[in-house]
Amino acid sequence: MSEPRPHALFSFGTLLDQRVQTALFGRTVPTTAASLAGYTTRPLTITDESVIATSGQDVHLTLERKLGATVEGAVLRLSDQELAAADDYEVDDYARRRVLLASGETAWAYLDARALRAAARVVIVGDSIAYGRCDPQGGWAAHFSAAHIAANETQHRVFNLAIPGSSLTDVSEQIPPLLAPRHPDTLVVAAGINDSALPVAASDTDRDALPHVTDPLVSLAATARQHNARMVVVGPIWVDETRLGDYEGLRFTTERALALRAILQTWCEENHIDFLDMWEPLRDRPHLLVDGLHPDPEGHKELYRHLSTLSC
Repeated sequence: MSEPRPHALFSFGTLLDQRVQTALFGRTVPTTAASLAGYTTRPLTITDESVIATSGQDVHLTLERKLGATVEGAVLRLSDQELAAADDYEVDDYARRRVLLASGETAWAYLDARALRAAARVVIVGDSIAYGRCDPQGGWAAHFSAAHIAANETQHRVFNLAIPGSSLTDVSEQIPPLLAPRHPDTLVVAAGINDSALPVAASDTDRDALPHVTDPLVSLAATARQHNARMVVVGPIWVDETRLGDYEGLRFTTERALALRAILQTWCEENHIDFLDMWEPLRDRPHLLVDGLHPDPEGHKELYRHLSTLSC
């Protein structure tokens, strides 16, 4: 009885080489021609000697987004063990993520590990922190937008659709009809602090509501896939709990913010979604928060610098 091969993997490079397949999988893999719309390729210099020895090349290709472009390749059907071998072969510059092929099939592909470096048209959704409240210059999202568009005035666009006060559930309900006109290839979900908040009068029995934040994430991931957009989750920032006893009828605590951070990170790891941890830049730096919750202009600059080192 043959081993099941449940994983569809789109490749356009060295994984289609029969010598590489034999070295990794112990066999050559039948392939089916496929194409991936909305992407182009660029060269990537490889320094891992074992990868160079297997492929015979020190320059591979990586994918980046480009509206109207298409990459031709093929789909390999791999077992669990073969997919793990492919993961081991790909260097740290790559991350395995879901893509939507031109045929309508969902498949794995190895994308640039820095999600925003490979992006072209970015939609940002989230709450008041992503919106840029308390910063006349528009917050970390505006700093990212300026740098991203300056890098390629023709192809790059950023649309900030964040709405102050939004939770992940609000975002998952509001965003779907707004995406199509913007042709996004990357959906940045700023999972802010609102999802950790409790009404001041809430009882202890309400504390178990936090794990349900993964439900809107599932919905948002499905929405992103419909547009062949890569979803990137931006985690919550540090809060100064000493200044947040009763914040407009809500209660914010470091404990719940950390719980939200952990839940988001675990969910992203399990679902091969990019997670950008934004906790550290402002941790124990209360002077960078206007009210214990919202960064001041310098705080937003710190968040942007940190985001850039992670994903740009």
